[in-house]
Amino acid sequence: MLNRTETIVVEIGGLPVGLRTDAPDFARLLSQHYSEFVNPAATPAFEFRVELLPPGVPTGDEDVRVRQLNGSWMVERGDFHAQWNLANRRGWVRQSASPYGIDSLLRILHTVALASESGFLVHAASAIRNSRAYVFAGRSGAGKTTLARLAPPDVTLLSDEISYVRRVDDGYVAFGTPFAGELTQPGENTSAPLAALYLLEQGPAARVEPLPEAEAVRRLLQNILFFAEDAALVEKVFETACEFTRRVPVARLVFPPDARAWEAIG
Repeated sequence: MLNRTETIVVEIGGLPVGLRTDAPDFARLLSQHYSEFVNPAATPAFEFRVELLPPGVPTGDEDVRVRQLNGSWMVERGDFHAQWNLANRRGWVRQSASPYGIDSLLRILHTVALASESGFLVHAASAIRNSRAYVFAGRSGAGKTTLARLAPPDVTLLSDEISYVRRVDDGYVAFGTPFAGELTQPGENTSAPLAALYLLEQGPAARVEPLPEAEAVRRLLQNILFFAEDAALVEKVFETACEFTRRVPVARLVFPPDARAWEAIG
């Protein structure tokens, strides 16, 4: 008997992505992994057929490569391969029966889609307080997870690792993501207007230091995720970073590893 094909629709930042599989165990795994972001009522803007590799098939450790070829985006990494057509937004992903290849595909797909919409994914924690969102950017060890753990009860966590920012009208909005860091828990599936972006630096006393625009752009670009070998989109990401720093306050947040950090925010 043929297995029934299931489509799990994962919606992040208002962009629904359909993942089709005829493996019921994997469908359940995806539904559990993305539980807060599954939206079966949404019509997928992109759709992928998931082809699972047989157990025990060796995979490599090659770095990710993302490029356009013959009207399609191609994603190649040691442990998974994917492709989607630019015109109809349909494609496939070939990987082992793990949600982590899908995690990588979704991050790459969203970076490409956001680049055309004045948005980006960024190495950052993010949270909502008093109906406004704050993004805390920094590479590994900068204190993203520490700041998330220190959040007071009235804070809604959007992510402790990968934050989602998109231009909406004349401002920017931060959205929750399922991409977890050391907290190993997804963010809340909600959003709020973005009030400020802070670049993290640990120190003995909590303080906020405004940054010159040129330094703000440079530091922001260091933390934006982007994988594609595409000159036009790279230029678009640079333009987005410049426009973002003109519209949203960007500052350095120096903070000690205690609750005083949140007293300096806002």
